[in-house]
Amino acid sequence: MGMRTASNGTVLVSGASIAGPAVAFWLHRYGFTVTVVEKSAGLRGGGYPVDVRGTAVEVVRRMGILPRLRQAHIESSRLTFLNADGSEAAVVHPQAVAGGVEGHDVEVRRGDLAEALYEAVRDEVEFVFDDSIDTLTEHERGVDVTFRSGDRRGFDLVVGADGLHSRTRERAFGPERRFHRYLGYCFAIFTMPNTFGLSHEVLVWNTPGRAAALYAVQDSDHLHAFLNFAHPKPPYEVLRHPEAQRDFVARAFADDGWEIPSMVAAMRQANDPFFDAVSQIRMPCWSSGRVALVGDAAYAPSFLTGQGSSLALVGAYMLAGSLAAHRDHTAAFAAYERDIRGFVELNQAQVGEGDAALFPTTAEALAKRNSKLRGLNASPPGTGRPAHTALTLPPTR
Repeated sequence: MGMRTASNGTVLVSGASIAGPAVAFWLHRYGFTVTVVEKSAGLRGGGYPVDVRGTAVEVVRRMGILPRLRQAHIESSRLTFLNADGSEAAVVHPQAVAGGVEGHDVEVRRGDLAEALYEAVRDEVEFVFDDSIDTLTEHERGVDVTFRSGDRRGFDLVVGADGLHSRTRERAFGPERRFHRYLGYCFAIFTMPNTFGLSHEVLVWNTPGRAAALYAVQDSDHLHAFLNFAHPKPPYEVLRHPEAQRDFVARAFADDGWEIPSMVAAMRQANDPFFDAVSQIRMPCWSSGRVALVGDAAYAPSFLTGQGSSLALVGAYMLAGSLAAHRDHTAAFAAYERDIRGFVELNQAQVGEGDAALFPTTAEALAKRNSKLRGLNASPPGTGRPAHTALTLPPTR
């Protein structure tokens, strides 16, 4: 089916991280007129490494950005697990734990992926930075949108690609807590000086219920630092208060040795700390009327699966393809759900067996994990996890 006439309709996409520019790319290719609104003043660069695996690699290949992502690929040569006292528990190949496939899957800084997606589509669609959706009013022929800036515009459809704490989801489907599935951990990520002489590697320190990681991307003078700890209930009370978050994390690690005190001090000084509860979004339905959700806004799998970016890329491709195939948005949204829900649920279910196993909460589970890690040899595996490739992409329309 070729391109349709000038425009298949107008679509407002909220969010310019991963899912937003990806869905904008495919919608534009299928003849829609697209506007992307992003609350930040610009793209957020750098950031923690993310993975593009399995089916998602084929999506970025079809977008023409795979060569660029391969150039930005971060090769970590080893992953060292440490005991509470800092002694070595195991050394493995990073892909052996993540379930990635050497030479096929790519790992890049989140900002590098966002930038590649943005540059693939920036000249084709309208981007509005430093603004966001204030109200959505749906009527028979479309959606009237009021923006925080005071602008008012009408669109045929709205796509929420605005992440785990999506405001679009809140406006169209109700409060986040309804869909939020807490996985029992909280985490903080930040950058700190590389005073450890680490290069192309990851260190993971564990004690029951708490973990810390130092991630050296290339030979940088900075490290991505990560503090993760088990906590029985979601810390809703600190989620909006940065100072309270830092205190909350510091309290959790107050009695720990190794380099933990210097990491906590670095978190307090960092200008970029990010704190959140480890959770998934699980919804019975990803669309409501003329509004649909994609990526973390609809089905955040949590970083424990390492599949957030991949689900966003695949979901964006499938949603745009469905809208191109069905004139009626209701039928299109239903097809999108039908075609990808199984893939999403399979990847969300990886939490129990995947990286959550990296953060045991009892001494017994930790000892078991370490002996299992020592059994993995240090060479990369060949096949990856079946969930990553469980969907075969339909052809581009």
